[in-house]
Amino acid sequence: MMEIVQRPHRDNLVRWAEQRPEVLVLSADLTSSCEADGFRDAYPERFFSMGMAEQNMMGFAAGLAREGFFPYVHTFAVFVSRRPFDQVAMSIAYPNLPVRLIGFLPGITTPGGVTHQAVDDIGLMRLLPNMTVLECGDATEVEQVLDLAQAVPGPVYVRMLRGEVPRLFDPAEPMVLGRARLLGEGEDLIVLSSGICTEEALRATGALRAHGLSVGHLHVSTLKPFDDPRVRAALASARLGVITLENHSIVGGLGSAVAELMAERGIGARLIRLGLRDTYAHGASRQYLMCEYGLDAMALVRAAERLVGEPLGIDEDALAAVRLETMGRAERTEDL
Repeated sequence: MMEIVQRPHRDNLVRWAEQRPEVLVLSADLTSSCEADGFRDAYPERFFSMGMAEQNMMGFAAGLAREGFFPYVHTFAVFVSRRPFDQVAMSIAYPNLPVRLIGFLPGITTPGGVTHQAVDDIGLMRLLPNMTVLECGDATEVEQVLDLAQAVPGPVYVRMLRGEVPRLFDPAEPMVLGRARLLGEGEDLIVLSSGICTEEALRATGALRAHGLSVGHLHVSTLKPFDDPRVRAALASARLGVITLENHSIVGGLGSAVAELMAERGIGARLIRLGLRDTYAHGASRQYLMCEYGLDAMALVRAAERLVGEPLGIDEDALAAVRLETMGRAERTEDL
């Protein structure tokens, strides 16, 4: 069965940073909430608590980067992308400094309502020249993303997961910059998912295959740059259409990146983008919000029915019966 990992970033950050004295951590009054308390306790001389002053924190991080350090800024995604956007753009992205922006509670993973829900952060960060944009989809990627970010010479924005995080992917298979994980091969429908939506997509694609559809599924963890040849080939192979599923507005996120790529490459398949449809969400549980705004497995099934042109007879009970295991290779999705 699928493993659930408790606070994977907290302990992983401590281990990872042990032999990297140039790595510093900055927090904006959300140290424990962003699982940086372990680093604070282990390396107090390398930890900076900046208080509720995110704009100042970005400038401070930029200064540290200019002195040869690698600052890892920890706060909620909305307080990385929206509140200090000008400072991120001008102090960090413009001079192409190696600041790593670790944004927790992206999209509707928080019940805190619109003030805390970063549903536009990918769009904002994709706009910035020099910025690399990554998103973790499970505990394995939470543990691997630090190596990935550290290898990038310029600034990096990471959509991070916290708390109880499922392990969908085999730790032996590394997260690679600019390369999607192939979770299933097929040519009737191509599904691209990211972040917390990949677990939902796995349930839906398993049920769709059980009904005879050939479904290709790729998990996207690099939102910028977005030029993966594997993604291009999958999109071009779609017979009935393409579906994207993301924890973000359909404007500016994964759906937009796919639409741009398809237009530029002349790929004429039909595209259905699933995500927040140019709206704000509200405060509620993640499960409720994913259902309410069409970010869950049933929404993907309904989209598939639109492309197929007929009902498939898949209900919530059928989706609940899909058994997920840690994915070690694409062929294992056939056992779902």
